[in-house]
Amino acid sequence: MSPALHGEWIKHASMAVHIGGAELNAANALAKWHVPVQYCSAAPDNYLSGEIIANLQQKNIDTSPIIFSGNRIGAYYLPQGTDLKNAGVIYDRAYSSFSELKPGTIDWDDMLKDAGWFHFSAISPALNENVAMVCKEALMAASKKGLTISVDLNYRAKLWQYDKQPGEIMPELVQYCDLIMGNIWSANSLLGIELDANIHDKKSKTAYLDHASATANAIMKRFSKCIAVANTFRFDAGDGIQYYAALNDASGQYVSKEFCIDKVIDKVGSGDCFMAGLIYGKYNKYQPQQIIDFSASAAVGKMLEIGDATKQSVDDIQKRLNEL
Repeated sequence: MSPALHGEWIKHASMAVHIGGAELNAANALAKWHVPVQYCSAAPDNYLSGEIIANLQQKNIDTSPIIFSGNRIGAYYLPQGTDLKNAGVIYDRAYSSFSELKPGTIDWDDMLKDAGWFHFSAISPALNENVAMVCKEALMAASKKGLTISVDLNYRAKLWQYDKQPGEIMPELVQYCDLIMGNIWSANSLLGIELDANIHDKKSKTAYLDHASATANAIMKRFSKCIAVANTFRFDAGDGIQYYAALNDASGQYVSKEFCIDKVIDKVGSGDCFMAGLIYGKYNKYQPQQIIDFSASAAVGKMLEIGDATKQSVDDIQKRLNEL
């Protein structure tokens, strides 16, 4: 839910509604780019769920893995013009169908029988320990089946409110991952990877990229299954954004083209679109430099759109790259 500022949503008795979520936003992008994708979640068996699921199916997202249980769909309220790291975000996800999932509920062997890749985000295990355990069940099954596994290390402090710290939960899940995406700050918050607290004072792109390499190397050393780490850098520049990203693997670091946009429409979902770009690039066997350029361009394009999910085509993303 995205209320207009200064009470306008009350005055007009209206509030913008977007169907989203970290994993779903990535699924939306992949479906748009003609990658076959399934989406697993939980929702109550009611009219509202039916309309949402029908909308996803129209976008060529296979919703057959969705579990019908519980009584409500989780929501969050984000004032227009802000992002999910803003103090104004209000989460309303307690007692949602997804938050009430418990270990043993989902037959992951059957759920993953047709899959080649499994993706999740750090937002899911942030809800409670049961959901974290459900994530681990999925990861164990996916690993046993030899699926490629990826994670988005998106850190939301307002969600981590149960009696476990992120560092007690996330390393247990990340150990199964082949591809890890985030930034140097979330790697510190979720995995305890060392962070230079004075990095901003250096005001240097080289310093940020060197730190990205150090973070990536620390992650790959600690989690032996991980073969690639992507770090994003997004800095406010007036009403606009300076944006670039880096991908590290055994062969070294690949840095994306740098993007500068004058005005941001909506920051929500840009990281998810970046993650989808990584998956799309790997799926299509792009070279590392192509992967990081495509992903960064996709993320920037999302910031020029309203709502959680991108409407960009592959051609749109490539065109933006070609214009640099």
